[in-house]
Amino acid sequence: MLQKNPILIPTQRLDGRIIVVSKTFQIAIDGPVAAGKGTTAKMVAARLGFLYVDTGAMYRSLALFAKDKGVNWTDEINIAELIEKELPKVELSIPSETEKDGRLCTVKLNGLDVSWKIRTEEISSGVSVITQYASVRDYVTPMARQIAQVQNVVMEGRDITTVVLPDADLKIYMDADPKERAERRHRELMTRGEDVSYTEVYEQLVERDKRDSERVIAPLKKAKNAWILDTTGLSIDQVAEMIVKKVESMR
Repeated sequence: MLQKNPILIPTQRLDGRIIVVSKTFQIAIDGPVAAGKGTTAKMVAARLGFLYVDTGAMYRSLALFAKDKGVNWTDEINIAELIEKELPKVELSIPSETEKDGRLCTVKLNGLDVSWKIRTEEISSGVSVITQYASVRDYVTPMARQIAQVQNVVMEGRDITTVVLPDADLKIYMDADPKERAERRHRELMTRGEDVSYTEVYEQLVERDKRDSERVIAPLKKAKNAWILDTTGLSIDQVAEMIVKKVESMR
């Protein structure tokens, strides 16, 4: 296992004094829905002793917050005002023994556990809308960056390699064939008891891919120096092991 703490680096200031600053190791993973980012990132973090950060959960929490407050997801002005006024608090943590029910991380919104409430198809539709808003992204991005500045992280989302952590030590764009991604997503939803057809899941996935790649604010795209990792036909364990070996070769 790699060290859990940030590396301490001696740095010379302009006045000649030597100070010690911390340098965390940052793994940034981007990719479309159901590419395997979340489960893989969680496994990699566990194997390396890093913190797993799901930025998508932060955005999903804000989508749920707006819904609960009765604000339509397409109402950008009122969503911005709601966030500015209420300052919703989103917390991510490693699941405790009593919370190990298949979740990748525990997500709390203003102190309430919403780990599963934010994983519905309804919230998935809403989050792809609100992530287009600059006010929403400006609220989440600083929180994510602050986490990565103080501890080693495996952070995944849609614009981690391009916007949130553009200087990450390892940048990965994880993808897979759309039909396989839809099958993965369909199995996940059926396991949770959601009655939805494969065709519906596939159509929603293709539409979301289109929205994510065409949006003006932080579109889904491959960073120039990212490792393109195609997970089609690979197990989560295989993908995680590939990433761990890559990191170990860099340390």
